[in-house]
Amino acid sequence: MQRLIAAALLSSVVFSAQPASAYKLFVTNEKGNDITVIDSDGFQVVHTFRAGQRPRGIAASPDGKSIYVCTSDDDIIKEFDTATYAFKRTLPSGPDPELLVVSPDGTRLYAANEDDNLVTVIDLKTGERLAEIPVGVEPEGMGISPDGQTIVNTSETTNMAHFIDRDSQQITANVLVDSRPRFAQYKSDGSEVWVSAEIGGTVSVIDAATKEIKKKISFEIAGIRAEAIQPVGIRITPDDTKAYIALGPANRVAVVDAKTFEVTDYLLVGQRVWQMAFSPDAKYLFTTNGISNDISIIDVANDEVTQSVQVGEQPWGVAVADVK
Repeated sequence: MQRLIAAALLSSVVFSAQPASAYKLFVTNEKGNDITVIDSDGFQVVHTFRAGQRPRGIAASPDGKSIYVCTSDDDIIKEFDTATYAFKRTLPSGPDPELLVVSPDGTRLYAANEDDNLVTVIDLKTGERLAEIPVGVEPEGMGISPDGQTIVNTSETTNMAHFIDRDSQQITANVLVDSRPRFAQYKSDGSEVWVSAEIGGTVSVIDAATKEIKKKISFEIAGIRAEAIQPVGIRITPDDTKAYIALGPANRVAVVDAKTFEVTDYLLVGQRVWQMAFSPDAKYLFTTNGISNDISIIDVANDEVTQSVQVGEQPWGVAVADVK
């Protein structure tokens, strides 16, 4: 009996020591023109590879096998293999692609082309451009609804969020927000779209059904000038209870109750925090800090910054690929 108990205990220890899932972080370094790869086992840098001129927006395919990178000064999007880091193909884009999103089913990619005021739609099976959709001036932010039927683009100079229908590829609504909108993020239940305004200093919460702004969230940090508080990246937890807002040169990430829209905390991270991504299990949030050249790792359960990892020159975007 004692041997059986000992064997059972040993078996449970071995099982619990195994990681729940393995994943990699891919960080675009805007000035370094490369991508830093960080492994989830200990969050160590395991590789760096060349990406092209001025890599910024980045997204992983739903199956975790590819990453798509906006190489803004090359005016193209590049696809890389997440296992081997090998270049796979070039995808067509208009000039200066900045941010992109991939449809939940992995069939389409949508990219904002800042210099020609278009959203480019790309078929990921054929690699061909399907459409170019005229939007406002200086498009940047890209969001997509959980069902993939609605795409949201934000235009920095027009100060609007443009809602685009997937099938007709037409704008169905324009919502005026505050100055210089940079990012759009849907809640996982599809009920709301959160849009950051970098110069306006706010986040607009838009009702996805009515396209009405139901709340504007503002931020105030003791000892920090108001003009230095610049909302950029947004991430909302999968259970829609908390939102995290990157506040740029304020070097903080705001924690917001996603039900009441109240700011509950400000987390000190690296310098000029820009974009963010969750781990696949949403236990961690990763931020890119463009001036301190590192990423910060946030424990989501405790809202605590636990670690920083040095990457390349001016990290801009981050994508997480599940390599199970």
